[in-house]
Amino acid sequence: MKLAYVFDAYCGWSHGFSRTLLDVISRHPDLDVEVVSGGLFTGSRRVPIREFGYVQGANAKIAELTGAEFGEGYDRLIADGSFVMDSEAAARGVAALRHLAPARAAELATALQRVFYIGGLSLSDPAAYRKVAEESGLDADAVIDAFEAPWARQAAEADFRRAADLGVTGFPTLLAADGDRFTPLAHGNATTAEVEQRLSSLRAQ
Repeated sequence: MKLAYVFDAYCGWSHGFSRTLLDVISRHPDLDVEVVSGGLFTGSRRVPIREFGYVQGANAKIAELTGAEFGEGYDRLIADGSFVMDSEAAARGVAALRHLAPARAAELATALQRVFYIGGLSLSDPAAYRKVAEESGLDADAVIDAFEAPWARQAAEADFRRAADLGVTGFPTLLAADGDRFTPLAHGNATTAEVEQRLSSLRAQ
């Protein structure tokens, strides 16, 4: 059995789920974790953030339910409404970090969300990946080279296809994978206790 985590780096609910994700992973070091970028803001959804009028209200709800932090840097970045969330660029960054440290993919994915939602760094900016790399003890130049490499774009597209193949339509989604069988453990907001209960029931079968 392994875990499959399908998220989007620009998804506030994925940011809110980070604590639960890391808690669950720490309790099950025997389980490999596949991290997949879902592609929330691509194509026609790649527009200025002002066109998503629900964002601020949703963030307040996420903070209330999960304790997730939304920092002043993030507030400044989106203040005038012109910022464009580009999930393809973010997925390239996830692929780059995953390539350099595959066993730490989940940890690095949550760190990437922190540099956006707290620090206010655009995930289209190589500086975001330099910050994550330096804070995580990775070779920052190697991460940025990977982010800018042609294969990273292909990896992002492969992630989007993988999310669709898994039948995931909303983020975050945490799945337990046993061979070709995938069982949902969490969708959207869930506590560690809730995920643990579902995982325990599954392993007892």
